[in-house]
Amino acid sequence: MALAYLLSKPSAKLLKVNLNVPLVMVLSILPDVDILLLPALHRGPTHSLVTTVLVFIPVFVFYGKCAVPYFVAVISHSLIGDFFVGGQLLLFWPVTTRMFGLHELGSVYIGIESGLNVAVELGLLVAAVFVLLKAADMHQFFEVRKTNLALAIPIFTVLLPTFVGYPFDAPILQTLPAAAVGHVFFLVLFAVSVVIALGGMLGKRKSVSG
Repeated sequence: MALAYLLSKPSAKLLKVNLNVPLVMVLSILPDVDILLLPALHRGPTHSLVTTVLVFIPVFVFYGKCAVPYFVAVISHSLIGDFFVGGQLLLFWPVTTRMFGLHELGSVYIGIESGLNVAVELGLLVAAVFVLLKAADMHQFFEVRKTNLALAIPIFTVLLPTFVGYPFDAPILQTLPAAAVGHVFFLVLFAVSVVIALGGMLGKRKSVSG
């Protein structure tokens, strides 16, 4: 999510697009919905670049250049994040069922529990928080926006599962406390944002009915 933001932000600035940051972070983790829908096919069809391009064709037709930062956010998940860490991606499904990744190309294997991955994740988190604050994008999480309700998706597909074990052998706070820093940060931020969005929407309904 931090990586997606750091990549989509400059693309949005270059194209002069107003960036919906919470939506960027939701889209960046969207390929991992297979954890809930098709856990046996994790890193399968939903991680395919072909699938992503096909889904985004109508988005580009309707929104033009405004869709570019969000497309960048989605493909960064597979093309960079999972490609370098873990691999074993059906990157070009259904054109081919060949697995792709850094290791599959003959390089070293970097697991999600490796020290290198944890260090990179922490570095990306620090950089993302810095840019969020400097660019005044953090406030978007504390506004009453219906789109912020979509933050429930990463909460239940990626963040909460790690605290009960998946994809690790034990909760991330126990196995990788350093990596848990990012998980806790985003979990709290997203949960607060969802509560604010729900509260604001319920408040508006009460005022209207009153």
